[in-house]
Amino acid sequence: MKVAITGATGFVGSRLVERLQSDGHSAVILTRNPLQAKRLFPTSVVPGVDVVAYTPTESGDWQQAIAGCDGVVNLAGEPIAESRWTPERKQIILKSRQLGTQKLVDAIAQAAQKPSVLVNASAIGYYGTSETATFDETSPPGDDFLAQVCEAWEAEAEKVKQAGVRLVIVRLGIVLGNGGALAKMIPPFKLFAGGPIGTGKQWFSWIHREDLVNLILQALTQPQMEGVYNATAPNPVRMAEFSHTLGEVMHRPSWLPVPGFALETLLGDGAKVVLEGQQVLPKRTQTTGFQYQYPTVKQAVAEILG
Repeated sequence: MKVAITGATGFVGSRLVERLQSDGHSAVILTRNPLQAKRLFPTSVVPGVDVVAYTPTESGDWQQAIAGCDGVVNLAGEPIAESRWTPERKQIILKSRQLGTQKLVDAIAQAAQKPSVLVNASAIGYYGTSETATFDETSPPGDDFLAQVCEAWEAEAEKVKQAGVRLVIVRLGIVLGNGGALAKMIPPFKLFAGGPIGTGKQWFSWIHREDLVNLILQALTQPQMEGVYNATAPNPVRMAEFSHTLGEVMHRPSWLPVPGFALETLLGDGAKVVLEGQQVLPKRTQTTGFQYQYPTVKQAVAEILG
């Protein structure tokens, strides 16, 4: 199987490339930074990996690299929770997903030999936030900025079906692994100053990186999978429970909350990602027979921290 991947140098994409390679498949990495990609995946060490330079929001020669691929995985998008949501930043976040997906779908539609499937990332931000509601794949979208971004993102991906290509949308929760969000949470615990972020009452819907990669691989290879699937573990927890579990596994206390206003000072509206949450269940994902390696947060954190 030959798979084209955007976002391949990121936290999830890099692991997906490794898994494809170890399983005997090949990958075409579409990247804005070819030098970084070649350092991560040197072709002399990692056979079956091609690096193609591209600009996500512009048409170009890179689009020809889609032809002959069996599948495409679209993970690209500007980080959401790493800076303040100024009006300019909001436009960058939206454009990177909406226009980036549009150009990728255009490439698929124009390919003489089309891939059979597009696996397109989205996010559980689609549902909006709530301390009391429970969401699954049938729930309607929310009305905040992140929900609007996810709707626009998914709407562009939906157009690939006009080219006769199967579409799988995976709505990602917080991805746990060596790096990513967890790496930012660990340092305070090492200093015996860890604790829940904000009130601790907000829901934390998460997934282990290995389970996410396995779900993407299943979506690529199982033709009966089509439509939306929540990429979350079946056991979401509240932030206070997650922090307690992290402290327990690290043998550190979890008693010093990070006040919400501190994050809001740094990130403005971007703090919503962490301070508000949603309880998201992967009902449709589980109907596929998908088997989670790490269904509970304690199993996930224990494996990651070793």
